[in-house]
Amino acid sequence: MAAMQLTDSYGRTIKSLRISITNRCNLKCIYCHREGETRYTNNEMSVETIANIVKASKRFGVNKVKFSGGEPLMRNDFENILRALPELKDISATTNGTFLAQRANDLAGSGLNRINISLPSLQAEKYRKITGGDVRIVLKGIDAAVDSGLVPVKLNMVLMKGLNDTGIPEMMDFIQKYDGKVILQLIELMNFQKTAQYQVNINEVEKFLEKRATDIEERSMHRRRKYHIDGIEVELVRPIDNSHFCANCNRLRVTSDGKLKPCLLRNDNLVDVNNKEPEKIAELMEFAMEKREPFYKEG
Repeated sequence: MAAMQLTDSYGRTIKSLRISITNRCNLKCIYCHREGETRYTNNEMSVETIANIVKASKRFGVNKVKFSGGEPLMRNDFENILRALPELKDISATTNGTFLAQRANDLAGSGLNRINISLPSLQAEKYRKITGGDVRIVLKGIDAAVDSGLVPVKLNMVLMKGLNDTGIPEMMDFIQKYDGKVILQLIELMNFQKTAQYQVNINEVEKFLEKRATDIEERSMHRRRKYHIDGIEVELVRPIDNSHFCANCNRLRVTSDGKLKPCLLRNDNLVDVNNKEPEKIAELMEFAMEKREPFYKEG
C-alpha cells in the first residue's frame, strides 16, 4: 500500500496536501481568494477528521501538509490538530500573522516546521487599506516565528498596482536583518474579487529582479523563479497565464468543511470526506484524482 501513489490522468502525482481548517478570518484583505471557497460555512472539520485525511494521504506517499484558512489561527485547537498528525516530512501553515506573537512557540512545540505570513506592505496606512489590520502586530509575529524556529519564514507579498507595487525595495531591505531566515515571495494578483485594476505588470517586476540578482534558479513547480540578491532570497510566483502552474501541480486541496478540492479554480468537482475513516478517505482520494483536470489546458 505504501508504494501506491495518487496520480491523475495527466500524469501529475500528488506530493502534498493544502488543508483549509476554517474560512473565518479577522482581516478583510482585498486580494483574498479564500482558497477557492465561494461560501462561508460553520461546518469546520474536527481534529479527528483532519488527522484521518492526513493519515489516508500518507498511505499514498504524501508527506507534506500546509494548513491555511481563512486564518488558521482563528481555531484555538490548531495546536491539537498538529499533535494529532502522523509523522511527516514537512508541516507548514500560511497565516496573516496577527496571532503569531502569542502562539508561535506553542505551534513550533506542537510540530509545525515553518510558516508563511501575508505581508502586503510595511507601511501602516497601506497595510490598513489593503487588509483592515495593524501591521505592527504582524511584525511582532514575524520576530516570534523566527525566534521559535519556524524557518524559513516566507513573507507573501501580493502585488497590487497603486497600493504596494513600489514597496518591493523596502521589503527586500526589511528581510536583510534576518540573515536568510526570512524569504520574500512576490505573488502576482489573481482576479478573484474583481481586482483587475490592481494588476501589476509582472514582466517589469521580473526585469527589476533580474537586474539585481547574482543568481537565478527556477523551480519546476509553477515555473517559480528564485532570485538571490545581496544575501537575500526573493521568489516570484506567477499564476496568471502560466500553463506550468497547472501542468506541474502536485497538490490536493481540502476545504474547511471537509471536501477534497482537486483544483483551486473549480468548485464543481468536490468530494466529501468529512467524518470519514482513513480507509474510506483513501478510496475517495483515488476517486478525486479522476476529477483532476488542468484549468490551463494545452491547446
